[in-house]
Amino acid sequence: MQMSAPLMVSFVMRAAFTFVDTAYAATIGDAAVAAIGLTVPFEFLMIAIWVGLSTGLTAALSRSMTSGEGQKIEQYLDSAWRMVWVISPLFCAFGLLIWFAAPQGSLNDEVFAGFRVYAAILIGGSAFTSFWSVIPDSIMKAHQDTRSTMWAGIWSNVINLTLNTLFLFVFHWGLFGIALSTVLGRIGGLAYASVRARRHEAARLAAGEHNVPGLDPTPYRTQLGLAIPAGLTFALSSVEMATVNTMLSGLTNATAAIAAYSIYHRVTLFAMNPLIAMSVAMLPFAGRLVGKKDWQGLRAGIRQALAISVSYSVLVVGPLMVLVGPWLSGALAESAQTAGYTRFALYLVPIACLASVPFFLMRPVFEALGQGKPGLIMAAIRALVLTVPLTWAGRLIAESMGQPGVYGMMLGLLVVGLISSVGFVVWLRKTLHVVISEDREVHASVPLEALTAELVPDPGLQPEPPE
Repeated sequence: MQMSAPLMVSFVMRAAFTFVDTAYAATIGDAAVAAIGLTVPFEFLMIAIWVGLSTGLTAALSRSMTSGEGQKIEQYLDSAWRMVWVISPLFCAFGLLIWFAAPQGSLNDEVFAGFRVYAAILIGGSAFTSFWSVIPDSIMKAHQDTRSTMWAGIWSNVINLTLNTLFLFVFHWGLFGIALSTVLGRIGGLAYASVRARRHEAARLAAGEHNVPGLDPTPYRTQLGLAIPAGLTFALSSVEMATVNTMLSGLTNATAAIAAYSIYHRVTLFAMNPLIAMSVAMLPFAGRLVGKKDWQGLRAGIRQALAISVSYSVLVVGPLMVLVGPWLSGALAESAQTAGYTRFALYLVPIACLASVPFFLMRPVFEALGQGKPGLIMAAIRALVLTVPLTWAGRLIAESMGQPGVYGMMLGLLVVGLISSVGFVVWLRKTLHVVISEDREVHASVPLEALTAELVPDPGLQPEPPE
């Protein structure tokens, strides 16, 4: 909890940063909320690359700082900047592509027009501010300064909220103003993070402790080796969201269904942020125990994290959705139909949190064990194998019972989350059993004299006299 607390505050603020757009769009109408919901997969794609770059750079900087390799630190920062300068123009061009070439499909004109405006401004405008923040954010994390990360999120959110109010209610710029305020708000967070990162680096250089020479012959491979699996895991979440939105657009009441699902997704993501923060803290926590071969402590830590997460989902999210859900659905929805869909969906939020707890907490434990593939494999199974058939089956079952198809689709997604989480738990139990058994065999094969050699002094050695 000590490691997670600042991250929890930071992640909740960043979730509020995105949720503000949905709340303000609700004052325009369901079409605006649906347009923002259609942009979520593209946001997830941007987040996927951001998380990948940040993971690779943070890990590389942390190792170099621990070993005092100052030249490697400069090398990793230089290579990261080059990657950012390649990726940022690509996403800027992607925003233009959305504006000029986005397919309308079965969307009505109002939803399609709003989607083009919001997505093009948000993706194209955030291409530089979002990816530039990878560098200072990674530097702060490498220096173990999670509080500055928290404050960067707070400043971004405050600026976004202020500009949203100004652009929407004073200038009446609609979705264009909402997207623009998000882009400008991120500039504020980037500025704060950059100042803090420069101070940390100035203090590090002034200390003169990182003077071990040597360069990494493959700095890009070092970072991308961690960045690609982490990024692909989040990219698969983008695929899952795009698939669900495509299926929702085929329903009779597509606008209401997409708007309700958009609100449900934003609220669920907001509620899950403390769980996500705990999963981020679980990686260094588990890594330290794995390094010590403290398997009993690792299992105890996993049980405690699971207990805290389940308690949060049941005792905090559950009552909150029961009390606030009806009001929130009415406040964020324009039509009675959208409000009804949303009300049903918000009651599922605590169940969605419970279903996701093992998925969030098991993946970093695998990474601490040096195994990055399980998280990527389970994300691929979830997005590419389970989502379509279970969501479609949920729709058919709900409609056969005389209920809206969107209800069955949301329940189908919960089943997807439960299956993937159960699979993760079973996989981790077997993996820990194998790892612990191998570790015991290694220790059993080493003579007792070798294990205690460093603890028993050599009788031939005389102690040095005290100074």
